Amino acid sequence: MPEGDTIFKTAAALRPLLLGRTVLTARARQPGPQIERVIGAQVTSIEPLGKHMVICFSNGLALHTHLRMNGTWHRYAPGERWRKPAWQARVVLEVPEHVVVCFNAPVAELMADRAVPLHPGLLSLGPDLLSETFDSASAFERLRARPSAEIAEALLDQRAVAGIGNVFKSEILFIESVNPWTPVSSLSDSQLHGLLATAERLLKSNVRRGAPARITTRQSGSPVWVYSRAARPCLRCRTPIQSRRQGPLNRWTYWCPTCQPTT
Repeated sequence: MPEGDTIFKTAAALRPLLLGRTVLTARARQPGPQIERVIGAQVTSIEPLGKHMVICFSNGLALHTHLRMNGTWHRYAPGERWRKPAWQARVVLEVPEHVVVCFNAPVAELMADRAVPLHPGLLSLGPDLLSETFDSASAFERLRARPSAEIAEALLDQRAVAGIGNVFKSEILFIESVNPWTPVSSLSDSQLHGLLATAERLLKSNVRRGAPARITTRQSGSPVWVYSRAARPCLRCRTPIQSRRQGPLNRWTYWCPTCQPTT
């Protein structure tokens, strides 16, 4: 399940493979981007933007991808057998010594690089938690602007704050002892600031060099506090963890009814 930390680490992994390299061949599943237009161009930048990623080329074009739930990027040597079937490949870029393949991304589009800042999906993004200049004050105001939203859904709204996905949502709320169904209007300023501080800490700790993927606790026996631990004992109080689908997209939420009581 790609979240902001996954995209950040994916971009970091792709840079040594692609940056400064000339694209030898490029193809995309159709209907899809006319990625063959970047053949002969060099890769000039690879930037994560929340859950989005933008690859720019020296001929003024940019590839925008969003992996959603099931997308992944793979690297292969030329001629190496792929670990996924070719029909799942959305975009293929080949440079000297490397073939990179984007599988199952629901969003893959080519545009002029000058159009990237104006893209509706990117223009509307809230402050990126993994940015070195993360604007916590702006994220706070954007959350406050959603008073009737349940806090679990508000944290997933990329227009409020970019980078949080379903795993971190449940983990952040547990760490801060906030019930997922609490309306934003019922939370104090200190609670909202605490949620944002924990979100920034967790995402940034998960992209540090050598950090294992998706760890939110050092408790023995589990890398996470509540996510995907339904009916198992809470690591704090031993109450069975509960789970329920939430919001218009029907995503799973996990919480401890003792540590995160309904207000």
